[in-house]
Amino acid sequence: MNNIPATIADFEEYARRTMSPGAFGFYIGGADSEVTLRRNLEAYNNLLLRPKVMVDVENVTVATTILGEKISSPICVAPTAYHALAHHDGEKATAKACATVGTCFCQSTNSNFTMEQVASSVPKEALRWFQIYVQEEEDVTRKLVKDCEKAGFKALVVTLDRPRLGKRLHVLRSGFTLPKHLSRANFEEDKENDGSDSYYHGEMYPGMTWKDIKFLKAITKLPIVVKGIFREEDAKLAIQHGVNGIIVSNHGGRQLDSCPATIEILPEIIAACKGSRTEVYVDGGIRTGVDVFKALAIGAQAVFIGRPVLWGLAYQGENGVKQVLNMLNYDFRLAMTLAGCANVQEIDRSFIAPAERYSFSRTLARL
Repeated sequence: MNNIPATIADFEEYARRTMSPGAFGFYIGGADSEVTLRRNLEAYNNLLLRPKVMVDVENVTVATTILGEKISSPICVAPTAYHALAHHDGEKATAKACATVGTCFCQSTNSNFTMEQVASSVPKEALRWFQIYVQEEEDVTRKLVKDCEKAGFKALVVTLDRPRLGKRLHVLRSGFTLPKHLSRANFEEDKENDGSDSYYHGEMYPGMTWKDIKFLKAITKLPIVVKGIFREEDAKLAIQHGVNGIIVSNHGGRQLDSCPATIEILPEIIAACKGSRTEVYVDGGIRTGVDVFKALAIGAQAVFIGRPVLWGLAYQGENGVKQVLNMLNYDFRLAMTLAGCANVQEIDRSFIAPAERYSFSRTLARL
């Protein structure tokens, strides 16, 4: 790249040009016709902002907390698989960047480095969560949880929306498999193989129900965050089962196609959790600081970003991830300043207006 990246799209274009087509396709692709994938991105444009003026924004702070832990900003890193496809340091580089920036890194079950390897690469105080796919064999799940505790992770993120693998056409058309030198490092049986079939192997348990959340709560004292809640009734069930957090997610548009965007579902989940102590986060389609501002205005405690981190990783490893996070944090701080907010607690729904309210035809009709 001859020019310094100025947007997330610039990082993505670099990754497109430099990564192998199969690896890039694995990262970029969604399910089936990719309706959900596109909707995640486009839905943010349907929300407009109404800034306040004459507000003292000389000293704007973007610091906040998640599950009682302080973070430098509400922009966290979502669990995504196989970081070593983008850079040889993989999840270790991503975790280091997050530690430097001061935000939460959520490591995927399907990582190319073990929990222990990632933990040893960052300071002990670095905030790390671990994403888990509940396994059909309870002993395998139990071992993953115990390894997670031993490695110093501060929360367990349980993915709920992957009972089977979504139909991802980029992957099918390219015949993608993991390179032979990579594997799912957290699984002993994968480390003993060449890793080439790991993408299609294991980790999907179609029999998972709420009893599995009860099981997890019985074997760990770590906070439980569930990822993939998309309906009010499921949010209420999650609260009843004592979860500490909910990530509103459609798996980056990679599972069931023709779902609403996560930002469209977020208000429903926020309303369902009102009055509880369960925190609500959102991922999917976030590409600018203004997007972050909109998500927080609707009620999210924090956002989690996935693909942009991978593009940064492909660009310059740890330094590229830091550049992506710093870019989004700068843009978010600027959005707060221009909207008239000195801290994240001041961001609320009064700043949000649906785009259709201000359509030109409606404006004319009011005149």
